[in-house]
Amino acid sequence: MLAGVRLTRVHLEEDTARSTHSGGLPAQAGKSLVDFNRAGIPLMELVTEPVINDAETAGKFARELQLLLRALGASEANLEKGEMRIEANVSVSPVEGKFGTKVEVKNLNSFRSVERAITYEIQRQAKLLKEGGVVVQETRGWDETKQQTFHQRNKEGSADYRYFPEPDLPKLFLSEIPEFTREAIRSELPELPWERRARYESLGVKKEYIEIFLQPENEFITGLFEGVAERAPEGDRTLTGLAGNYIVSDLIGLMQSNTESKPPTQPFIPSFFKLMQMIIENKVSSRGAKDILAEMYRSSGDPEAIAKKHGLLQIHDEQALGEFVEKVIADNEKAVGEYKSGKQAALQYLVGKAMKESGGAGNPESLRALFIKKLG
Repeated sequence: MLAGVRLTRVHLEEDTARSTHSGGLPAQAGKSLVDFNRAGIPLMELVTEPVINDAETAGKFARELQLLLRALGASEANLEKGEMRIEANVSVSPVEGKFGTKVEVKNLNSFRSVERAITYEIQRQAKLLKEGGVVVQETRGWDETKQQTFHQRNKEGSADYRYFPEPDLPKLFLSEIPEFTREAIRSELPELPWERRARYESLGVKKEYIEIFLQPENEFITGLFEGVAERAPEGDRTLTGLAGNYIVSDLIGLMQSNTESKPPTQPFIPSFFKLMQMIIENKVSSRGAKDILAEMYRSSGDPEAIAKKHGLLQIHDEQALGEFVEKVIADNEKAVGEYKSGKQAALQYLVGKAMKESGGAGNPESLRALFIKKLG
């Protein structure tokens, strides 16, 4: 079972060729190109039980299968390169619990196409049946431009394929071979996608961020998070959760805006971990941490040295902070009056002004306490 979907079988075949259709059907003056470069290459076909009832579940299953294949190192499973193809069998019936005529939509090469093609085909068959028509067993393609399926050929039944066993190949029971027992295979498996999900969740990473870390193209940020997790005290969800937030909300943005420069190398991991510690220890504010991270990304410098250089180390000294508080109180009589009349939002405004006065170095909690102390 994968992503809650039961599997019927997995078998091996040989690839024949790749067909690419453009401009509609050949009969409509379209063009069909046949690429034989992959002919003879072994391929794996996985068939599910008929338990998928909607396009969203089908898309989720296909994405999870791609993650699994990549985690196992079996394939990059890149749909655009033809390394993975998805074919959907869609059956609509007016009778609950009974299957209708099966229609196969072939060679879908993106997850969005899978979901859109299934949604369209369900609607097409439902409408046809409602109008008294008959669904024909056929193979259809997906027209990305028109966002609709189209007829390719009539579909044969299983008997038409003339399946028969190869008499010169005896049956091979892999489970009887010591190297292929369930226990032997399981012991050599890497961490699987659902296992990584559970581990990341236990480390305090937001669910939507976990899916970003699971993608192979995000190798740098995943490696960075793993480096932080290795250094964090066992069970410290605060530090690892914080690291996940800064990686997704800040670091990815830095990477996207600095496409010409490569991400920092290995020394960046201990520096990033140190920055997370500084945030937790209230040595730098969240605003200051963002500025430090930006310079760290460009120069791979030490976060504490960067903080000292730019005056970003948080000030906790009551006397020093008191000067900022006095100035803000004097310059913002209206906000002071609103706070005294019971508006708590005015206090946050005053703290923000004091933070600005301190150049982002003032500790917000210390400033808040001072305002309350001075204003009552």
